[in-house]
Amino acid sequence: MAIELNKQDRQQAIASIERWCRENLDEPVGNVTAAGLLGFFLDEIAPSVYNQAVADVQERLQARVAELDFEVHEAEFGYWKKYDKPRKSRP
Repeated sequence: MAIELNKQDRQQAIASIERWCRENLDEPVGNVTAAGLLGFFLDEIAPSVYNQAVADVQERLQARVAELDFEVHEAEFGYWKKYDKPRKSRP
């Protein structure tokens, strides 16, 4: 599954890469180079981040599912328990 960005997010990511390069490298990079770097990051690195995010969500969901029994459990056959009282013994 390819990880893609919508047009607006892609433009913002490219601008962010250009700014980072301008502020941290000796030579700034242009729009085409920044877009190439973004493509590389999305193809090479993003799947690892995505897969870790999916694993984290699965772990959280499994924990929540395990808690469901405690949250929604109803005692069975409890009607008579409300009315049964310990009987006092007669003297």
